[in-house]
Amino acid sequence: MIRAAVLLLALGAGPATAADCAPDRLDLRGAWGSARFSVELADSERERARGLMHRDSLAASQGMLFVYDTPGKPAFWMKNTLIPLDMLFVTPEGEVAHVHENAIPGDLTPIDGGDGILAVLEIKGGLAAAMRISVGSELRHPAFDQSLALWACDTTD
Repeated sequence: MIRAAVLLLALGAGPATAADCAPDRLDLRGAWGSARFSVELADSERERARGLMHRDSLAASQGMLFVYDTPGKPAFWMKNTLIPLDMLFVTPEGEVAHVHENAIPGDLTPIDGGDGILAVLEIKGGLAAAMRISVGSELRHPAFDQSLALWACDTTD
């Protein structure tokens, strides 16, 4: 099932343009290819605290993007989270610095992505490995400072 979703994500991404950037969409690319996710944005303390808790499922094409005001060392746990998740820890430039695969539902062990992290993308557990998403992959979303972004939304043709 994840393999079919991976194929659909990779095919559905297509060439992206500046007009494609929107708060509810996120693009990801790397040596493995590219993908587009529909995302919920968690950019307030309240939204970040709730995250994906109490949800029974998450589609392979969906995720949640946690964005912080300044880079730091965010740690996550899986309290009240019912589904396994992959977490991609992202720098201010939009580069994936750490991938934590298959976080265990209900586990209270802190998941640390390292220093200098501005955002964390949570996606369906197992999807990062299935797609071969790895450190160095690039993420594009309007929440990032486009003057720093490795893959900016405001590119011109």
